[in-house]
Amino acid sequence: MLKSFLAAAAGAALAVSAASAQTVPARVGVIPIVGAAPIFVANGQGWAKEAGLDLKFTVFESGPNMIQALASGTIDIYVAGVMPLAVARAKGIESKVVTATAVEEMVFVAGPKLASYFKEGVAPAQALKDYRAKEGKPARLAAQPPGSVPNTTLQHWLWQVAKADKADAEIVSMGIDATQQAVLVGAVEGAAIREPALTIVQGRNPNIKLVATGGQMFPSQPGTVVAVTPAFAKAHPEKVQGLVDALVKAEKLLKDKPDEAAPFVEAALGKGIVDLATIRKALTSPASRFVTDPRVIVDATAKMQDYQVSIGTLDKAAPLDGLFDPSFFEKSAAK
Repeated sequence: MLKSFLAAAAGAALAVSAASAQTVPARVGVIPIVGAAPIFVANGQGWAKEAGLDLKFTVFESGPNMIQALASGTIDIYVAGVMPLAVARAKGIESKVVTATAVEEMVFVAGPKLASYFKEGVAPAQALKDYRAKEGKPARLAAQPPGSVPNTTLQHWLWQVAKADKADAEIVSMGIDATQQAVLVGAVEGAAIREPALTIVQGRNPNIKLVATGGQMFPSQPGTVVAVTPAFAKAHPEKVQGLVDALVKAEKLLKDKPDEAAPFVEAALGKGIVDLATIRKALTSPASRFVTDPRVIVDATAKMQDYQVSIGTLDKAAPLDGLFDPSFFEKSAAK
């Protein structure tokens, strides 16, 4: 009996040891937004661990800020906007987008002062013109740095959709937290923001107005993606497949049972500042559209890249064929 027990215990210890040996540490760069929720859910539910990945997160203020970490090899997995990856690729910094996480995330909000000019029946360009005429200065609008999805989306909405006069609006670059705070204290008149910032600022000041949704700013707007370095994908293809499987499961949970997914997102984003009720509301807001299939954003990414060339963020459009690798998602979808 004792020998059998010891043999079973040894076998169990070996099994645990083998499982541990199969776990691969993965350094994840992420921006603190609801659009990144699928990876927070995949990690919180234990699905990433089941896939053999020990995810270690580092928070960045924007996608462009994360590119240096990608280039230096200090992160293995990138979770942020797709456009900085296209910019980086044009400079020889390679990555593979294996899933999307969300689309049409960016919205435009006007602070209380500017919001009063966005009246029913008044075109956005006219509202901005009226603001400058009355206040004697252009409206200051916050977004993340040039090359980011927020900055590109805001410019597209201002100059291509609303057809505003460039004299009527000034874009100010700042990080995610700074943008949220600037809107709340009136340091800027408006901003391109995502969830949970939208729910937070409107919750604290109902006079902050949602002026344009993601689809209005840039139809099928490509947003947050999950990309891996070529080195990581080559060394651990089965782990990448497991991560994509976990992200697909997370997308379904976020859509079907957002209340069940919310605690994992709150644990990642809240840090005692954003409560669970706010996260629950943010997960079902007009700015939260979770999509993991990377194929659905390829055309929109090409269009956004062409627009970046037109505004000078990119010198020239880079071929996107090597940026997206939908094979992992296709295998997951076939299961």
